[in-house]
Amino acid sequence: MVELYRGSGRRTNSVPFVSRSAELRRLDAALQHMGAGGPALVDITGEAGIGKSRLLAEFSTLARRRGAAVLRGRATEYERHSPFQPFADAFADLDQRVLRVFPSLRELLPVLRGRAEPSGEPWNRDRFCLYRATADALRRIRGARLVVVLDDLHWADPASLELVDHLVRHPVKAPFLLVVSRRDRQAPAALTTALARGADTGAVLRISLGPLDERDCVEELARDLPQQRAAEMYAASEGNPLYFLALLTAHRTARLPGPPVRDGGPPAGLEALLLDELAPLDPIERSTVEAAAVLGDHATADLIAALTGSPVPDVVEALRGVMRRDLIRTDQAGRRLALRHPLIRALVHDSTDPWRRQELHRRAAAELAEAGAPLAERAHHIERSLTGWDPEAAAILTSAAGQTAVTAPAASAHWLGAVLAILPNTPGHLDKRRELMLMRAGALGTTGALWKSRDLFHRVIDMPAGNEDGEDGEDALRTSAVVQCAVIERQLGRYAEADALLRRELDRRPGPSPSQRIGLVIEWCCRAQFVARFPDVREELAEALRGARDLGDGLGEMGALTLAAMSEAYEGDTAEARRLARTTAGLADALTDGDLAGLCEPLVRLAWTEVMLDRYTDAERHSDRGAEIARRTGRFYVLSQLLLCKAYAHFLTCRVTTALELADEAATIARALGSGELLGFTLAIRSLFLMQARPPGDPDVLAAAEEAAAAAEGTGESWWSTLARSLLAFAAMGAGDPHRARDVLLDAGGGRDLPRLQPSLRPEFLELLVAAALAVGETEEAEHAAERALKEAEQLDLPTRRAAALRALGRIEAHRGDPAAAGRAFAEAARESALSGATLREAQSLLFGAAFTRAAGDGAGAAAMWRRARRQAAEGGATLLVALADQQRPEVLGDTDGSAEPSGPAAGLAQLTSREREIAELVAEGLTNQAVASRLCLSPRTVESHIACVYRKTGVPSRAALATLVARHRVTAPGTPPPS
Repeated sequence: MVELYRGSGRRTNSVPFVSRSAELRRLDAALQHMGAGGPALVDITGEAGIGKSRLLAEFSTLARRRGAAVLRGRATEYERHSPFQPFADAFADLDQRVLRVFPSLRELLPVLRGRAEPSGEPWNRDRFCLYRATADALRRIRGARLVVVLDDLHWADPASLELVDHLVRHPVKAPFLLVVSRRDRQAPAALTTALARGADTGAVLRISLGPLDERDCVEELARDLPQQRAAEMYAASEGNPLYFLALLTAHRTARLPGPPVRDGGPPAGLEALLLDELAPLDPIERSTVEAAAVLGDHATADLIAALTGSPVPDVVEALRGVMRRDLIRTDQAGRRLALRHPLIRALVHDSTDPWRRQELHRRAAAELAEAGAPLAERAHHIERSLTGWDPEAAAILTSAAGQTAVTAPAASAHWLGAVLAILPNTPGHLDKRRELMLMRAGALGTTGALWKSRDLFHRVIDMPAGNEDGEDGEDALRTSAVVQCAVIERQLGRYAEADALLRRELDRRPGPSPSQRIGLVIEWCCRAQFVARFPDVREELAEALRGARDLGDGLGEMGALTLAAMSEAYEGDTAEARRLARTTAGLADALTDGDLAGLCEPLVRLAWTEVMLDRYTDAERHSDRGAEIARRTGRFYVLSQLLLCKAYAHFLTCRVTTALELADEAATIARALGSGELLGFTLAIRSLFLMQARPPGDPDVLAAAEEAAAAAEGTGESWWSTLARSLLAFAAMGAGDPHRARDVLLDAGGGRDLPRLQPSLRPEFLELLVAAALAVGETEEAEHAAERALKEAEQLDLPTRRAAALRALGRIEAHRGDPAAAGRAFAEAARESALSGATLREAQSLLFGAAFTRAAGDGAGAAAMWRRARRQAAEGGATLLVALADQQRPEVLGDTDGSAEPSGPAAGLAQLTSREREIAELVAEGLTNQAVASRLCLSPRTVESHIACVYRKTGVPSRAALATLVARHRVTAPGTPPPS
């Protein structure tokens, strides 16, 4: 049990590998199943010194013996604000030999390989695009196997943690394995949550390292000691190998031990033991070790010589000495140097004379600048060297913050905070302080720290006036802070607070300039639109539009026009919305990308307006253009909305697979931004896509919709949160629970006319209410909802809304037993959907109407409807519709498929017992379980048991689908189609 593999003879493996054979076997199994259904990531946890790094070293050796390429990186305590540091550490080992085997890795961005961005190439890739590009490069690995090992991930920077989270959520299906180690109790909550979620889905294999086995520890590591003494040391170490070895060293050199090691770091006793290892060093050896501690895992003899001022030969000789003492080790290739353990580095770094440490960091920054190292790497050392205000150092940190604002905003916010901490608090620096605070608040907002961002914006707004010469600039910064703060308040669902903030600024005397006032009014009206109170501010917005045109303010004009267009579409004034959208689209299309750089949110509103007006091609075009600008400028809040808008256009035009992919990216961004309302809205719409992408009754659909509703819970009464709660009804209906679907709709919508719901979408929800009401036996309510849907659709004058109303009517006609009328209604709904290119709704309508058309005697027409619907659904990845079409095939096509025997659900229906058939008939009539139980003198539990048997035999997923199946096999007419 001692070890499966000895070390390679390097200094790092001079101590036997003890008591970890079971863990190594689990890692070997993961290695054997790479890309073949095994875990995509292995998570190794344990306290400091427990042996995580040693296990990784042994596994790396094993993986290489198995023919895999292994890249190793490490997160470090003092570089935790350097973007993607552990990944850059690992991918820095990519040489031409490795790249020939894995050519797709050439596409990794320079920031992931620890390199500066090529000269002249803008730093404009957003971090979410970078995550997808990285996963795509890994996904295209072929032939050989690649293992990436990242040690000490509890110290990783936020950007690295987000990349790990992305790889957990979207496991790479390729011969690739990511292995990470971390201290569980010191790991950030976001990392722990991501890895726990991955363990639940099977994407992550977790290996927890506990204390070493006493027998192995004593027999293998302390053979030269009396067994009783070794056992005492084992008990004192609590099985922690780092402390056990330190105790052995102490015993052999007659030094005293301290208390056991703990997860938070070394206790005083262990610290004393480790520092005693430095005592025998001569001055050049000591300075070499100190320089290595400053440089971290990137130390080289040349850099150490530059930092210490010693000749390179002398440094090389000193390195030989400290390597013999096992204080410094080399990597596998023998190129890079590092102190033996992170605890050693921490103790050396922190025990170095503070003034000398600062000077070493200053020299490191200068040497790295000379070598052309990335700005972020230099910024780390500059920050560590600061002792007071240094304009040159502040300029470099500010540049680093600007360079990483899009790719790693957490690092950007940190470096701006470092500059603000040393910026003199004098009137002469007030404008600079205001500017830096504004930049930092924006960066914090994109990391998900919305409350910190909001509080910092408030501080900027409350700052005193600066120099009189800069009054215009000061007002512009203040106005920008107010508008950005109001957007953050919106993301937090605090609409009343946003209203008060904007209203106070508009009423301020002396107030903002006319152009600044326009921006404030537009944001104030936007807040009103979100809470469905646009009619209250319609005149103020019209006045702002006139003012923008008078001033020649194109930015203000676009903002006002798009807000007016979207609001009128929301309110149901289709004619006015069309007019405004045409005008706005003309303006947007005439502008260059540079002109549109500040118009990301207006493009969001324009694209959503076009979706609501059934203009999907225009919506997709403007979404694409806006998304490209948003990525380049780091406007992630609007990027998620633009992606979701494009996804919705893809969904309605029956491109379900790409719609779901876009929605997944939008959801990833929404999660990172920390806005519950945005996340709930995004996940709710995604649940619609997921329903069509999965077979009937898939439980993931309901779970996704419930997560969306929970995320939006408590975020206020905006139309986003209302929509998120309402869309849960679709999932509930698909899960076979019409009672819940009806309750959700009536509660979120505010009653049977659904007055709280967006007027432009109300016909679709009324159609769903018709289906739910019929399923639970509320016929009068269903008829009222269908009538209301027809009236709403007539007012909206949009093909897709008329189609929804016609489908609702078709359901009513089917319930009345008139298959011919039902078939005509669904056929007309399909024609209306086709007018606008809403292919998914067309296929839906055709599929619903095919059975009724056949029941009315038109077999050829029914077959044509069915074939067209199934082809459209299959081509668009609408799995739900394909499955429903296949269930219908025998009934719709009759014997034309070459088989007269019933199959699938129809065959299951024939297998029902007389009691099960009786209950199925009553369910098809819309009776509840309680009503069925009362009519048949059975208990509700017995009825539920019979219905479960019916579901199992027929394979249908819901009451609505069962009703459809039963009705189709009656002589009179087929039944009600499943919900949309």
